[in-house]
Amino acid sequence: MNEHDSERMKGLLESLGYAEAADCAEADLILFNTCSIRESADSRFVARLGEAKRLKREQPERIVGVGGCWAQSLKEEVFQRFPFVDVAFGPGQVHRLAEFLTSDSLSAQGYFEFEGFTGHLPMHRARPFQGWLQISVGCNCACSYCIVPSTRGREVSRPPAELVAEVEAMARDGVREVTLLGQNVNSYGRDLPADPTTPGAAASGRAPPHPTFAVLLARLDRVHGIERLRYTIPHPKDMREDVIRAHAELASVCEHIHLPLQSGSSRILKAMRRTYDRRRYLDRVSLIREHLPDVALTTDIIVGFPGETEEDFAQTMEVVDEVGYDGAFTFIFSPRRGTEAGAISEGLVPHPLKVERMERLVELVQRRARERAQRFVGRTLEVLVEGPSRTDPDRLRGRTRHNKVVNFTGLAAAGELTPVWIQSATSQTLTGEERLLARAGG
Repeated sequence: MNEHDSERMKGLLESLGYAEAADCAEADLILFNTCSIRESADSRFVARLGEAKRLKREQPERIVGVGGCWAQSLKEEVFQRFPFVDVAFGPGQVHRLAEFLTSDSLSAQGYFEFEGFTGHLPMHRARPFQGWLQISVGCNCACSYCIVPSTRGREVSRPPAELVAEVEAMARDGVREVTLLGQNVNSYGRDLPADPTTPGAAASGRAPPHPTFAVLLARLDRVHGIERLRYTIPHPKDMREDVIRAHAELASVCEHIHLPLQSGSSRILKAMRRTYDRRRYLDRVSLIREHLPDVALTTDIIVGFPGETEEDFAQTMEVVDEVGYDGAFTFIFSPRRGTEAGAISEGLVPHPLKVERMERLVELVQRRARERAQRFVGRTLEVLVEGPSRTDPDRLRGRTRHNKVVNFTGLAAAGELTPVWIQSATSQTLTGEERLLARAGG
């Protein structure tokens, strides 16, 4: 979501006549888009803000702006702690940046109300063939460790017709892959009014149902030119069979599902207020694999949540081993200000033990991911080329529909879909060579 918001900020600034500077020292405006999901992100940002202070001192007319979740979580404290900051705004106030920059007086301003979607703003895409689609903002969940509801507000969905029109415009611009974004994408539409165009809304005298995430996927699948649809992030409690079936039945919906686990211990999940337990999570996994035997499953896992015992951690390891994820984002618990878990003072896991558990978890995740990746060796997979390999400029880099990174030899250009024969696999990447098809009559 932050990458999407940054692309919208760049698009907005370009519409105002700004061009990206090669270096901070050359910039008239230094703008930070911040994350506050973990303490490490806060620390890195504050260090970068120190550099901006020095540059502001050298050139006082330079503008320093801070947007995003960190700014929202601190609000007016931003100006008290960092008086050299000129403008601060939350994720729901990105559009006010233009108002500030075009005003006659550039005195310190803060904008922190929850209003508007960044999805309405101009877009500067990092890659012209890949696009983000913000389908909702905010979250109605109350996970005890999460700062998102306080920084992005209650869940609000965008109307489906508006989203279809945006994707149609993307397709006309040459976008081939679209990723749908929301804090909980598969609860999309519950806050929207009944939609008479929703499939299944028969003339039965009952009001037609509100739009659902599965129906939205089906409508976007019909947009000509869009080859791939992805989404992030779903919540296991809302992963319904109609969404799972969409992966099997809709040509553009990719064979990859990111299903956050967070912990394999039902006791810890309850303390996290995740509203599902270990058994329900594994039931969802079984249903997914029933419909999608070849699906790539990835996840999020938190290590060292307050009160986590060795037995709790062992249950997480059991789930990881049983599911066999294709990849995982693993995090050491980071207390966030204003959250229920952040205020816990008893049962805290010592940091060295968190690190030791993390090392064991990562080893298991990578081993199972490496084992899972071997199923691709010897197969020819469709790869969307993203550009040169990051490790070898003589090779290309792209992604499969399973969201696996592939480094390969070939001649395809960025943005092309090309068949690649997979020769080897590690836990994180595949290696192969492009399979050039013979031309008819050639």
